[in-house]
Amino acid sequence: MGAYKRVLLKLGGESLAPAEGFGVDPDRADDVAHKIQQVKDLGVEVAIVIGAGNIWRGREGIERGMERATADYMGMLGTVINSLALMDALERRGVVTRVMSAIEMRAVAEPYIQRRAIRHLEKGRVVVLGAGTGNPYFSTDTAAALRAMEIGAEILIKATKVDGVYDSDPMVDAGAKRFDRLTYIDSLNMRLEVMDATAISLCMDNELPILVLDMWQQDSLIDAVQGESVGTLVSG
Repeated sequence: MGAYKRVLLKLGGESLAPAEGFGVDPDRADDVAHKIQQVKDLGVEVAIVIGAGNIWRGREGIERGMERATADYMGMLGTVINSLALMDALERRGVVTRVMSAIEMRAVAEPYIQRRAIRHLEKGRVVVLGAGTGNPYFSTDTAAALRAMEIGAEILIKATKVDGVYDSDPMVDAGAKRFDRLTYIDSLNMRLEVMDATAISLCMDNELPILVLDMWQQDSLIDAVQGESVGTLVSG
């Protein structure tokens, strides 16, 4: 049995990407689905927010003169592509899954309705929440924080390629120091890029803990939902 009844898992779009980093690799999607299935099998209710970095990076569009809102909407649509790929991988493993989108597209996803999302979770379905918040100028980090609050998640788990939060880039700096615990204020003041400032502020205001871990480390996700010490915990 998990230590948490309901969690929100924030994934980067890169978690579905092939080695070259662009597009969707069905084998990677299956790997991610397997990890989610293991958590689900512990009796934990799982909602997921996924990014779109493997499909579209709005920052690059903006740097080339694209309007910010247009670039952001393109990113939101990219998250729906990833949500459908993840749903397919989960359902092929027998995990009943619903995709809900903040931008209405009824042919492929249910519209996001808070009470309906909670009902799906109560019925044991995995819910993948696409299209961010539905608004430009907000990241998928902020969408994850917002949705976690709305569905009553007990923790927001940010699954990355790094085993926690460091004081500098561990890929570049061999002496980088990893934090086991951080306060929201420290992560903001030290600009540690746990999540963007809007997301952290939202979590801080609502006392929602954030756990940053390496999704690809053996059993890290399972250990996390069972309450074991993994990654970096950001809380009050």
